[in-house]
Amino acid sequence: MSDMLTSGAEYEAARKIWNGAVTRRPLAVLPCADTADVQAGVRAARERGLPLSVRGGGHDWAGRALADGGLTLDLSPMRQVSVDPDTAVATVAGGATSADVAAAAQRAGLVAVTGTAGSVGMAGLTLGGGYGPLSGRFGLAADNLLSADVVLADGTLATADEEHDPELLWALRGGGGNFGVVTTMRIQLHAVPAILAGMIMFRFDVLPELEESLLRGPDELTVQAGFITAPTGEPVLFAAPTWCGDPEAGTRVLQRLTELGEPLTAQIGPVTMTDQLAQIDAMFPPGRHVEIRTRTVTGLDRTVQEVLTGAAGAMTSPFSGISLHSLHGAAARVPADATAFRNRTPHLMVETIAVWEPGDPAEDRHRAWVGGTDRLPGGYPNLLGPEDTERTAAAFGPNAERLRAAKQRYDSGLVFQAPGML
Repeated sequence: MSDMLTSGAEYEAARKIWNGAVTRRPLAVLPCADTADVQAGVRAARERGLPLSVRGGGHDWAGRALADGGLTLDLSPMRQVSVDPDTAVATVAGGATSADVAAAAQRAGLVAVTGTAGSVGMAGLTLGGGYGPLSGRFGLAADNLLSADVVLADGTLATADEEHDPELLWALRGGGGNFGVVTTMRIQLHAVPAILAGMIMFRFDVLPELEESLLRGPDELTVQAGFITAPTGEPVLFAAPTWCGDPEAGTRVLQRLTELGEPLTAQIGPVTMTDQLAQIDAMFPPGRHVEIRTRTVTGLDRTVQEVLTGAAGAMTSPFSGISLHSLHGAAARVPADATAFRNRTPHLMVETIAVWEPGDPAEDRHRAWVGGTDRLPGGYPNLLGPEDTERTAAAFGPNAERLRAAKQRYDSGLVFQAPGML
């Protein structure tokens, strides 16, 4: 087993995660170089009765990667990704980021279904669902999970696939990381003719015109929209489309998107997934303080528009924003009980994200602002906070009972206790 970190520079580096507001101090951090290290760590935590957490990408805003006063398994040394071009399957180690996976897929002439940011851990994204720019055509990240090697609560290793432990695989496809430690995943990759993407900025009044493209566009088109502060200092509406089909057809579709209103700016063209992910990482660098709310709406009716534009107009930090992540197309055609991720009705996941620099005296105002969309319903379990247990259960709906049964089967002793997850 690797040496435990309990103090010193390596320990301090290991407990720094994306959200600089998280100051939890594990009793020890175990850097894991392989599955054997993970198994040893799980057994050690269980034998000593220590709180246990798993750090992959360390991107969870609520800090669930760190076990305050407990043992944190740091999977960041396990970032290997290999691709079989014949089957278009990637084998992904538990600590790999979305950027790691996208780069490996790109070298093979393929694309991976990731989220919007490259620094997010691929395992955490996938286990929670995983909205992203290719979801309209290829489903959520969870829908592309073929199998996983999982260290269970007793330290044994199980392989979950359609033939071996299909119930565990079902739970891992969107049910969160509360059933074991995923040390390796196998995910489906895809071949696409081209990717066209970019950013269009509008005034707020164009918001209702975006609903058709967000929720009822062709599978090849997935649009992320929302509100950010423009370089001029004014809040603006943005639309960030991604097209992953025939480039000529995509050019026409994206041109029509720019004609929904008078664009303030419009930049669209060919892009790689790695570059697209890197652009979002640049907008949200690690170390700033972050608080997030997430809600779910099925359309942009008058009330939703009022809530969104009201919150956007009241932003307290130029780094903050509101993002509308679309679920439509292929992701909406998966039966609701086929995976743990339940909500397959076309919808928009609203992510309200307050971001500010450490030491900002207006911290209380930023935290208060993020509640501006609380009037909206629903929520995405992967981003709901530890206190949002009722919204989490509601998001899983009838799947919650099956998830609780899986929890009892695989971890009756509650070794894995990610707050806010079932």
